[in-house]
Amino acid sequence: MSNDQPLVVILGGGINGAAIARELALQGIGIALVDTADLAFGATAYSSRLIHGGLRYLEYGEFDLVRESLAERTRLLRLAPQFVRPLELFIPVPNRLGGLLQSVARFFRIERWEEALTPRARGLWLVRIGLWLYDRYARDPTLPHHRTHALDQAGMPHVDARRYRWLCSYYDAQIRFPERFVVALLEDARRAAIEQGSSFQVWTYHRARLAGLTVEILDPATSALAATLQPAAIVNATGAWVDATLQRLAINERRLMAGTKGSHLLSSNARLREALAGQGIYAEADDGRPVFLLPFGDSTLVGTTDLPYSGDPANAVASDEEIDYLLATVNEILPAAQLTRADVDLHYSGVRPLPYVGSETPGAVTRRHWLQEHHNTPVPLYSVIGGKLTTCRSLAEQTVATLCQRLGRQPTATSRDRVVPGGENYPASPDQLAAELARLAERFKLPLTSIHSLWALFGTRTESVLAALDPQPLATDLVPDTDLPRSVVRWVIEHEFVARLGDLVERRLMLLYDPRLSRRALRALAELLNQAGKLPAAQIDGEVDAAIARLRDHFGKRVVAD
Repeated sequence: MSNDQPLVVILGGGINGAAIARELALQGIGIALVDTADLAFGATAYSSRLIHGGLRYLEYGEFDLVRESLAERTRLLRLAPQFVRPLELFIPVPNRLGGLLQSVARFFRIERWEEALTPRARGLWLVRIGLWLYDRYARDPTLPHHRTHALDQAGMPHVDARRYRWLCSYYDAQIRFPERFVVALLEDARRAAIEQGSSFQVWTYHRARLAGLTVEILDPATSALAATLQPAAIVNATGAWVDATLQRLAINERRLMAGTKGSHLLSSNARLREALAGQGIYAEADDGRPVFLLPFGDSTLVGTTDLPYSGDPANAVASDEEIDYLLATVNEILPAAQLTRADVDLHYSGVRPLPYVGSETPGAVTRRHWLQEHHNTPVPLYSVIGGKLTTCRSLAEQTVATLCQRLGRQPTATSRDRVVPGGENYPASPDQLAAELARLAERFKLPLTSIHSLWALFGTRTESVLAALDPQPLATDLVPDTDLPRSVVRWVIEHEFVARLGDLVERRLMLLYDPRLSRRALRALAELLNQAGKLPAAQIDGEVDAAIARLRDHFGKRVVAD
């Protein structure tokens, strides 16, 4: 790195940290991204996996946030089609006039009114007004406008006809694997750093210590010094850990964060899939909370809760009460599903990085983001407050504009029209996509199921990844009980900042969501980590046992025994 190129240390490898790293790299500014855990370890991996404008934000008068979110939704559908895809959502509506008074109370932030009023589902007039505004703010010619449907119309979700009278539909978007999106953003940051001749470093499972004008990178297990950096600025993008990170850096600051816990469950129940008819639902629970029922491969994702949370966000787990709440809500909306606890394949829970605002109810806390500057620090230091998947790029652009101003530089580039790696030359139609997948299967002599799995990870990069590998063992050397060639896993370990078995299972290969995941597969992955020099042979069995225990205790995930 040349002397005129400053270095910025980014603390946090979630969606915001990765997006900021990419935006900085485009300016020719050096990057050192540090996380005490893995990439996408926090809220990024535990969200509802939606790219959306925030329909309910309209009730709180946050029109600028809705406008920004919808603009970014449109941009991501164009620039990251391998990850972000249109999704039609249906809102079940029980009456014509319900919820008007509650909506007025939310809009004017009259919390005592809202608390005094009996929760009542939003009626047809209110839903139509909201969707009309949503369409106007979106101005997206690629997505249809909202519509109103009769319950007996063909192709509709089979909602309870005794409870609901209409279905209103509109479009948002879904990102099934935001964890892979983070990896792709960092790959693009690496490419941009090479183009600009600037430095690019990623340190997972390390912590940063502020020592005067320098930042020391430490191995938390041994406290050994791994690197000493002299940054021009530091960005604290640790999400729900922002306050804890400031304390660790010995920065005296008022409380900034008060995250809420959101839990989800995943079910492969066939009755639920049939009742959904392949669609998504955005509904209200009896207490007025929004609940999503979303297609997720061969399964259905259900969420979310919104509860105050204190403690280490890494320890957040869906409680029995939350799971029962989500199951009961599904059964009220879709009585034919008849879900029970036995239908829950796994669950997850994350803590939203929301700002501390005092006594407001969780749903009323703003979802907007901003950059908080900390004064009287030896190195310029900023914390990212708020943020969500949808606005990660615009948040990064705004953050880098502030940093450039502080560093006396002018931004020279933007990611507004930059395709995310894997989205280049993306097939324009389902038929073209099917033809491309078939071509790749034929070229590399792999089962079509393997190509589908790899495409979900890499998009159009699939061909270049496979072409870089020895073609002989590809089809005959799959990881047991998966569709993934061992050689591809080796490539992932080498190129995607993998350090531990959990990184592969939960956030790189996305096997957490594969019902076939077995002890044999976990052992094979651990052996590949051993071959890469990342796991001693004597620790393989212990690593596998620890992974199985975490999957059971943290996710309720049952691993298939040998």
